[in-house]
Amino acid sequence: MYGDDIHLRLHRIRAERLRSEALRARSSHRPRPPRRPRRLRSRLGWTLVEVGLRLATPRPWPVRYPSPSPPS
Repeated sequence: MYGDDIHLRLHRIRAERLRSEALRARSSHRPRPPRRPRRLRSRLGWTLVEVGLRLATPRPWPVRYPSPSPPS
């Protein structure tokens, strides 16, 4: 059909421009310093998981032993 070649050519031109723009942006971008470990956040998260598991686990019922009968 007429125009298909032109349409594909325009897509290729646009893709080349976007790639070159991305390369320029990537090369001008300064790398971030490495992030600090999130120890407090992970410790708090695991503490909340532990509390949640304790709340979700059913407690065993207390066992009632019969009281010893008084000596007769």
